[in-house]
Amino acid sequence: MADWIYAVILGLVEGLTEFIPVSSTGHLLLTKTLLGLPDGFWDTFSVMIQLGAILAVVVLYFQRLWDVFLRLPSDPKARWFAASVVIAVIPSVIVGLTLHDFIKTVLFESAGLICVMLILGGIALIAVDRWAPKPKEADSMALSWKRTLGIGLCQCLSIVPGVSRSGATIVGGVLLGIDRRAAAEFSFFMAIPTMVGAFALDFWENKDVLTGDNLGIIAVGFVVSFISGLVVVRTMLDFINRFGLTPYGWWRIAVGVIGLGVLQFAGS
Repeated sequence: MADWIYAVILGLVEGLTEFIPVSSTGHLLLTKTLLGLPDGFWDTFSVMIQLGAILAVVVLYFQRLWDVFLRLPSDPKARWFAASVVIAVIPSVIVGLTLHDFIKTVLFESAGLICVMLILGGIALIAVDRWAPKPKEADSMALSWKRTLGIGLCQCLSIVPGVSRSGATIVGGVLLGIDRRAAAEFSFFMAIPTMVGAFALDFWENKDVLTGDNLGIIAVGFVVSFISGLVVVRTMLDFINRFGLTPYGWWRIAVGVIGLGVLQFAGS
């Protein structure tokens, strides 16, 4: 297939999975493997297009985020929300910078590990849906510092491909007594600085791979990721309110089992 078709496929996978608890990184790596795409440029491509999905959150929540920004000098609630996002992001920044090379060269190279973590994460989502504690907080912009720090620590688990950043933060929030909708929404807010930071780091490390010849391919993936991300962010909160996390759990299990089967078949 032409490279732009690969870009569309990967852009769809990124946009559709970045914010739901199924592991966008795991799905991207498995898709890249199934398509037979080589490492190098396509690894960098997968990181670049994440910014398209993040832009979808910024666009949809722009008014609320802009309002917070304008009220920062005078409103303690606005300052607390900004501080809570920073508190939640700090643990993953420390872990990501410390273990960056190990994550990229070891964890991201194991398709089998991704499949296993998809299955285990799916079981966790189903279990949390059934036995989660009664929520005590329902405002994503006014969470306590202990809960935001707890969510931030949970996000560190997502350094393992297949765990899912959104899955770790949403499950962590629900277990800490946050309403599912509020936990998902706070996960959106955390994604902005987290993914922008990851994008900047990978962009700097792989700037030599980016040339005028492949910028058009990245642009295609970026736009597709942005549009599909818009659709997901618009609909996800209502879906979780109505159906919970269990459908995502079964999806993870199915993809993980199929992935292990394909790997076993390919290995034999």
